[in-house]
Amino acid sequence: MTEAVRETSAETAFRRAVAPGAVPLVGHVGALWRRPLGFLASLPAHGDILELRLGPRRAYVVCHPELIRKMLLSPRTFDRGGLFDKAKQLLGNSLSTTAWEEHRRQRLLIQPSFRPGRIAAYTSTVAEDAREAIASWSEGQLLDLSDAMHGLLMRVAAGTLFSSSMEDRAIEEARECLRVASRGIYRRTISPFGFLEKLPTAGNRRYRHSIARLRGIVAEVVASRAATGGGGEDLLDALLEAQGDDPAEQLTEQEIHDQVVTFLVAGSETTASALAFTFYLLATHPEIEERVHAEVGRVLDGELAAFEHLSELRYTSDVVTEALRLYPPSWMATRVTTEDTALGGQDLRKGSLVLYSPYAVHRNPALFREPDAFRPERWSADRKEEIPRNAMIPFGAGSHKCIGDVLALTEAVLVVATVVARWRLTAVAGSVLRPQPRATLEPGPVVLRCERRA
Repeated sequence: MTEAVRETSAETAFRRAVAPGAVPLVGHVGALWRRPLGFLASLPAHGDILELRLGPRRAYVVCHPELIRKMLLSPRTFDRGGLFDKAKQLLGNSLSTTAWEEHRRQRLLIQPSFRPGRIAAYTSTVAEDAREAIASWSEGQLLDLSDAMHGLLMRVAAGTLFSSSMEDRAIEEARECLRVASRGIYRRTISPFGFLEKLPTAGNRRYRHSIARLRGIVAEVVASRAATGGGGEDLLDALLEAQGDDPAEQLTEQEIHDQVVTFLVAGSETTASALAFTFYLLATHPEIEERVHAEVGRVLDGELAAFEHLSELRYTSDVVTEALRLYPPSWMATRVTTEDTALGGQDLRKGSLVLYSPYAVHRNPALFREPDAFRPERWSADRKEEIPRNAMIPFGAGSHKCIGDVLALTEAVLVVATVVARWRLTAVAGSVLRPQPRATLEPGPVVLRCERRA
């Protein structure tokens, strides 16, 4: 039975506990492997910060939003590590994986690439790409929206990064490589037996080949651009321009490669999954879907969705936000302490592994009314103040917050508006959503029926 300890001080009045269900030798690895979402979502009921056992190693899960905020706003003490160590195999030394001091330097150089004026330029062709992708759909067609959105968003991400520099064949190959790599990273993260990933198995060889090939594709495009010169409006040109006055403050060629791989992964994998979840939720909530159709029809009035329409697509934006609450692509993240410290009354030694789960926070009934229900209206201007501070963290917080959060939300709303302006997607009898936690949270197959709108 779990026994939580409540501190008497107001500043440390947080419940500490040992997570229930540990198994001898492997601890909680089995629960994280078999049912990670349900297991993590169950933990806030047992405490605000809980001790886990990952084989012989201790780890800690932070469940209270105030403690998560404190941790994320202290990047020197709670630095990148754990999950991100394995992600480096794919993403290298990029914004998503690098340690605090190096991250600060990279962020200062790259942040101008994501100013509002750039976002508008990056997304100028998103709706056109979406319209081309859905032009091949037919009345009554059964469509796997997960596969369709991943195909579309890989093309969108390639366009945002490289304009038209990436051929269709390379885009599809990069997509397949990313699929294999994503499956492998999470398994390597939670496994207490690191030697398994070094064995010469077919799966390990396929994983390493996929990462090497994906990085090779990116290197080829970057080298081609560097040889021909920039001058475009894409993100690669922005990165090539991200140079400080001091040579020591400039992005190296390797760092540019790492950032491009990271943005390609984040721009396709996470946004595509968020869109697939969004369309499934709309298909299974027809009254909400009808409100989206009405708003899109009124705002677009037959035009193609554009950046300028975003301020009027408020309910559509709330729908995307609510889908992100229920199914955040970044469903779990980790930090490693760089010194002896304490959090919520829990002493943490240097090198301690600390986890937090946006999925678990977003499903906590103490923070959200009817947490498992799809309620976009909770984000309306007159109601979102009811939501506790720091309870919504799909993109993290602090200096390590996802640098592309605005870009991702912009792309998602434009794609939703473009699709619903032309199609109604309905649920198929027997189709069940089975989220798959990997490096990001993926929806699995999402089969919906296409119905053409007048």
